[in-house]
Amino acid sequence: MQKFNLDRRTFLKGATATLALTALGAHAMEIDYSAAKPYRVGLIGAGWYGKSDLFRLIQVAPIEVVALCDVDKTQLNGAATLVSQRQKSRKMPKLYNDYRKLLSENKLDIVIIGTPDHWHALQAIAALRAGAHVYLQKPISVDIMEGEAILAAARKYNKVVQIGTQRRSTPHLMEAKKNIVDAGLLGKVSHAEMNCYFHMRNNATTAEKAVPDYLDYEMWTGPAPMRPYDGIPWRAFMEYGNGIMGDMCVHMFDSVRWMLDLGWPKRVSSSGGIYVQKEAKANTADTQTATFEYEGLNCVWQHRSWGTPVNPDYPWAFAIYGDKGTLWGSVNSYDFIPVGQGQKMHADVVFEKEKYPEDVTEARIELNAAPATRQHMRNFIDAIEKGGKPVADIEQGHISTASCILANMSMQLGRPLVYDPVKKQIANDPEANALLKRPYRQPWIHPEPDKV
Repeated sequence: MQKFNLDRRTFLKGATATLALTALGAHAMEIDYSAAKPYRVGLIGAGWYGKSDLFRLIQVAPIEVVALCDVDKTQLNGAATLVSQRQKSRKMPKLYNDYRKLLSENKLDIVIIGTPDHWHALQAIAALRAGAHVYLQKPISVDIMEGEAILAAARKYNKVVQIGTQRRSTPHLMEAKKNIVDAGLLGKVSHAEMNCYFHMRNNATTAEKAVPDYLDYEMWTGPAPMRPYDGIPWRAFMEYGNGIMGDMCVHMFDSVRWMLDLGWPKRVSSSGGIYVQKEAKANTADTQTATFEYEGLNCVWQHRSWGTPVNPDYPWAFAIYGDKGTLWGSVNSYDFIPVGQGQKMHADVVFEKEKYPEDVTEARIELNAAPATRQHMRNFIDAIEKGGKPVADIEQGHISTASCILANMSMQLGRPLVYDPVKKQIANDPEANALLKRPYRQPWIHPEPDKV
């Protein structure tokens, strides 16, 4: 197999060519980027998905992981060992408890943020101020003004921000968009549905207990309200995120927007609540329906963390309905069902276990998402090199996140909401406007779009 020795920019061009050749069935070139100057990378939030994102970047780009930050010492030390085993230099990264110290003591090219949602805004803005490009997990924020502030910071400091809505980089969904949606096989699209029927809501009733000595719970809580420690995962509580709506709908709604080239919805309405799993401590909705309205098109979300899925083959998915056919899509596959006697189309996710054998032994890896995240990282690096916007640019992440937050607000208030992204307010609704920016716990200060 032919080898090449090249600088970083040439490496990226070669990687893109390799991806294209692979897609065409040609033999991939083996690229040796040992001579390429590596990007200096820091990771804030060294838990499951933070490490997963970092490991996917290690697989596709020349990087040196310089520093890791986490408030959980056990998690931090474990991540450091794994990074030293995975990265090319085999160096052990520097370790930090406070992201501000990590950013002040290291000149970084890229910062990956994999912390809980309530930390995203402050950490992303701080990383941008420090001169780094940012890979930020979704949802980008817990309130809408946080999202506006991150967007403003990205534009002010002229940095690339890629959001972890990697369905936009999922190979089989990219194929579906090109060969079905863009090719016009759906005809006139007038409805879309999105769903999640995973039994994913945490229903524990664990009592309060002592904070473990390896966890800095004060720093973990940060700007969020301080809850008594009980060890229940943070996604169970609206204090730290946006429930299943912000966790799962944001992916599928973003996918539909990408497929159909949709921007901000004209109006958002939602209803739901805790209908079944009332014994749990969790305060996230176990049942919710939301409608994102566009001209001549409604995008409707439904989640239930109980019962059975509507379509067992697509328990977390989207369906786009046109007058010529329907497209079902998920992380695992797509199906096109034409109206009448047309040709059905199907494709499954293609795992890359042979090309990346380390995937097989990585703890908790989402094998079906790994190819998408690798492609997402390639796109991120390509945008950094060329100075353009990535496929999941911060503005797109903000629209998808804010729309899901508006759905939660609508459910809370019991009425539809119309958000004006230019004026950054909800029309004729002072009560709703008060929810656009939630209070921060002292001494943390909520970021403002015009003061980043």
